[in-house]
Amino acid sequence: MKNNLQKGLLHSRNVHQGRYDFHALIKACPEITTKVIKNPKGQLTINFSDAESVLLLNKALLAHFYQIYFWQIPAGYLCPPIPGRVDYIHYLADLLATSNKGTIPKGNKVKALDIGCGANCIYPLLGARSYGWSFVGADIDALAVNTAKLLVTSNKNISKKIAIKHQKSATQFFSSIIKPNDNFAFTMCNPPFHSSMTAASEGSLRKQKNLNKNLNKNLDKNKTVSKHLLSNHIKSIPELNFSGQEHELSCDGGELEFVKRMVTESVLFKSQVCWFTCLLSKKENIKPIKQLLATQRVSNVKVIEMSQGHKVSRFIAWSYMNEAEQTTHLTGQ
Repeated sequence: MKNNLQKGLLHSRNVHQGRYDFHALIKACPEITTKVIKNPKGQLTINFSDAESVLLLNKALLAHFYQIYFWQIPAGYLCPPIPGRVDYIHYLADLLATSNKGTIPKGNKVKALDIGCGANCIYPLLGARSYGWSFVGADIDALAVNTAKLLVTSNKNISKKIAIKHQKSATQFFSSIIKPNDNFAFTMCNPPFHSSMTAASEGSLRKQKNLNKNLNKNLDKNKTVSKHLLSNHIKSIPELNFSGQEHELSCDGGELEFVKRMVTESVLFKSQVCWFTCLLSKKENIKPIKQLLATQRVSNVKVIEMSQGHKVSRFIAWSYMNEAEQTTHLTGQ
């Protein structure tokens, strides 16, 4: 598979390279105007620790780049960063190309399943607009399901490409969602990373401290910025920038146990899915998951790294099919 990973850079097909063009974003979503500020260099930006500012930035990005003109989520639900989320989509496209004679398959015939689509429904929206894929989004939260359905029906350019289903069992991933005649090119999942809400809160606080630390460094470089401005800016940052429901952020056993359960259930649908995939936040979780896959005699396993700035993330992909079977599954030939 072609390696599109370059240190510090998004995927080569990711449209969100470099600084945001706020003039274009304001034109696409005038609502964001009230949240646009200037950094010490005089460049347009927003306060990334302010939840409403981030929400409006997402709305602007979706409108400008993907022609998704209605996007709103309930208060307290996870608000995802668009550039990082679409990177997962692009790397999945590369993965499918390895099973399709080097060509990225596009269009409605490529059917995907998003486990835990959330109220934001971000992966189905981005995948449908970027590659024309069709999606099933599943979630255990009734409000998230209803919100995702509203997002889909409110955007006519993708309304026929995405179906949202309610997974009523908190212990199942694919059962009751994948029907006997269904065939999927891939499944994807952004799992709850933490083992508890306390751990999630601690993680959020660490991110906030890093944000404040970087802000101090940037302001120190600009000697014309007064201490008064620095003080006011720090005061405007809440002590805890935290969003996401408990099931979005944590589960018993954390990420590792979550993915292990997914792997165990995946064998039941090995002939209906070309690639099962799941994000992994912790590199140390790769080895035990690979070991579990080996016990299920899954030899076709890939770990694909993605880079977003200083952060390197990854997803694990596994398939019960050999290369010829994958090609037949994707092409029908």
